[in-house]
Amino acid sequence: MENDNNVSYQGNQYSTQADPNKSVMTMGEWVITLIIMMIPCVNIIMMFIWAFGNGNENRKNFCRANLIITAVSVVLVFILYLTVFASIIAAAGSYY
Repeated sequence: MENDNNVSYQGNQYSTQADPNKSVMTMGEWVITLIIMMIPCVNIIMMFIWAFGNGNENRKNFCRANLIITAVSVVLVFILYLTVFASIIAAAGSYY
């Protein structure tokens, strides 16, 4: 059996330098983010850029969660509109 003393283990290594993508966002950065989220059309584009880009992890997670909630809301509203439209068509068909 051969003893290999040059084995390097690639476990969890902690860097002494702070990763800027994992730093906590300041209140000013959150205010700017929320102001941009209020601008129509720009907010959707920026949500995708921030969600799938190489930016801050806090903003990335916020935008991913926001996109998921938006997608679920769109599907539920679509189902609601289909149900209401089908009810109106069924009610109008009963008069003829």
